[in-house]
Amino acid sequence: MWTESFARFVLPARRYPSFWRLVGGSVVILVVYTATIAAMMVGITAILGPERGAAWLGDLVSGTTPYAVLVLLATFAGMFAGPLIAVRWLHHASPATLFGARPVATFAAAATITALVFLATILLPAPFDAVRQTPTGTFLLYLVPALAGILLQTGAEELVFRGYLQSQLAARFDSPLVWMVAPALVFGLLHYDPASTGDNAPWIVGAAVLFGLVAADLTRVTGGIGAAWGVHFVNNASAILILALDGSLSGLALWRTPFGADDVATLPPMLLHDMLVTVIVWACIRLWLARGDRTG
Repeated sequence: MWTESFARFVLPARRYPSFWRLVGGSVVILVVYTATIAAMMVGITAILGPERGAAWLGDLVSGTTPYAVLVLLATFAGMFAGPLIAVRWLHHASPATLFGARPVATFAAAATITALVFLATILLPAPFDAVRQTPTGTFLLYLVPALAGILLQTGAEELVFRGYLQSQLAARFDSPLVWMVAPALVFGLLHYDPASTGDNAPWIVGAAVLFGLVAADLTRVTGGIGAAWGVHFVNNASAILILALDGSLSGLALWRTPFGADDVATLPPMLLHDMLVTVIVWACIRLWLARGDRTG
């Protein structure tokens, strides 16, 4: 399971692999993330006033307006900064080590492959009629900041779960059950929200765990987070900007589903389809990487 690229990626983490540093780093990430969110919420309330601020913050829960989507994406700035601070303060390593080898090139290639696979799936018939959501003019107006926000959000999650947790766990444990599976399980469980997803909560967790495993494997093979970030970026851009679930970050989507995240009739088959597409994307990227190894 270990590759030369992954060994080089983990090497900086081996300098200070103490478990207390990993725990401390996780705390740093959580504190920076929550402090950033709190500061943003206080700022919004201070600017708009208590009543308008409370109403505006209420819209953030569902993300059904363009501003709400952008603010929600911006809250991930703290999560992005957290691991960069932790690896410098507690592990005495350069923040650049969390990105690994050729992050820009592998991001671009993986994002391109993912986008092509997603475009191919558009030809398949859907079991529902999508509802037109955001007017084209509004969509184009917010497109650039929305893409920047999605880049930030997906990058933050990849830095935490693959860049930081996976490398730090691999520095202490040889078994991939620890450094691949454990971060994927944590990533999936953080998507557990039965209050809004009802009986679909286990399905959503399962889909997130599968993605976590795919992202972990791409990190293992490439020795960096670029490929996983590219897949994550296109996946979330599609779910936020193209077709969003009704009432779930749908404020900037061109279309939305006629059902929400708690629909037990339609969502599970949709999630199974998405999981199959995730596996196909993974297989295509692995084939591209294998071809590159042969020609290189």
